[in-house]
Amino acid sequence: MLPLVQLVAFEGPDRYSFVGGLATRMNDLAGALVGRGYTVRHLFVGDPRAPHEETRLRGQLLIERWGQWISAYHPKDVYDGEIGKWKDFSRTVPPHLVEDVIVPAAERGQRTVVLFEDWQTADAAIGTALLLTMREHRSSASLFWNANNTYGFGAIDFATLEQAASVTTVSRFMRAALADAGVDAAVLPNGIAPRWLRPVEPADVHAIRAAFGERPTLVKVARFDPDKRWDWAIDAVASMKAAGQRPRLIVRGSRADYADVVWARVRSRGLSVAPLRLAAEAPMVAVAQAIAATDADIVHLASFVSERMLRALYAAADGVLANSTKEPFGLVGLEVMACRGIAYVGRTGEDYAVPYGNAVVVQTDDPRELATHLAYLRERPLLAARMRDEGRATAQRFAWPRIIEALELTWEAAAKLGR
Repeated sequence: MLPLVQLVAFEGPDRYSFVGGLATRMNDLAGALVGRGYTVRHLFVGDPRAPHEETRLRGQLLIERWGQWISAYHPKDVYDGEIGKWKDFSRTVPPHLVEDVIVPAAERGQRTVVLFEDWQTADAAIGTALLLTMREHRSSASLFWNANNTYGFGAIDFATLEQAASVTTVSRFMRAALADAGVDAAVLPNGIAPRWLRPVEPADVHAIRAAFGERPTLVKVARFDPDKRWDWAIDAVASMKAAGQRPRLIVRGSRADYADVVWARVRSRGLSVAPLRLAAEAPMVAVAQAIAATDADIVHLASFVSERMLRALYAAADGVLANSTKEPFGLVGLEVMACRGIAYVGRTGEDYAVPYGNAVVVQTDDPRELATHLAYLRERPLLAARMRDEGRATAQRFAWPRIIEALELTWEAAAKLGR
């Protein structure tokens, strides 16, 4: 019998809970596990207005919204009131997992694999291990705690956590960060959902590329956050414009206070901005016409961006800027590659990136570097085409159905060791 898989994280599928890469990881991993035949439970801090429990994927996925009574007082998003939610989560999740999930599964002869994600769940992992030991059910579950980034490391008792759960992470960069904290972690990379590997509609790419014309066009989709190198991107566009080029940067950010800092820098560099507000499922021809109609340096996608639109933009652009100051893994880079786009990634975390093999790796903090890469690839269209092909091949190797095999081997090893 396959084990029951329990995912535990702050982020999840609700819009309230979907902030960044963690939600993408949780949602796509859950879907891939169900596709492989597992029954999956996903506990997360969910929308306070939604039902406490909900089944999806033909009943094979149970999503469980936790701490809704607190979230009702913090309606912005999952991290609104984070400390109070974390304290309640750490106290109430362990007894629920033990009494309502792990022990009942054991009584019907099924083992449970519990995957805890990021710093907010570390105390819950420790509490769950303690309660299982007290109930003499420690062998009924394999507990894993995974680090997707370094946020909150200062709040984690790593020595106790290592005794409670097997510690994993998503890249060699993150393994080094954990080693600095005295933890020896296994590297299990992230994956992307198989849907990203579906070919982008050629008509969509053609329409968007035609709208770009001869202007060098870049795309950046990221949270408005200092780590996402917005200042570098803006300064790079300003530098290219000052050199007599006509660059265009298409951006999509997030609701965050740092957005004010980003737009202030845009104004200080004398760049023009055109907000673009389109219907959620606007035809790609309408998207292309709206882009072609503006001469602005920066096109701000100010309304919802569908995945279809995003994939077409990734595929059509000269490059997609996904170079963070500190990138634990680089999920966006892989999604860009899956669409046959050219990802501009940073120097940390993206273990999959090969400079000028399948991506551009930004090596310096000098914004003028961007123009150098763009010019180099524009002069070598065969190299750019080969990079797009190699990028897609790389993305195929990181699809969740393949990554799950490594997870399964890790689960089996943990079971044999009684972890």
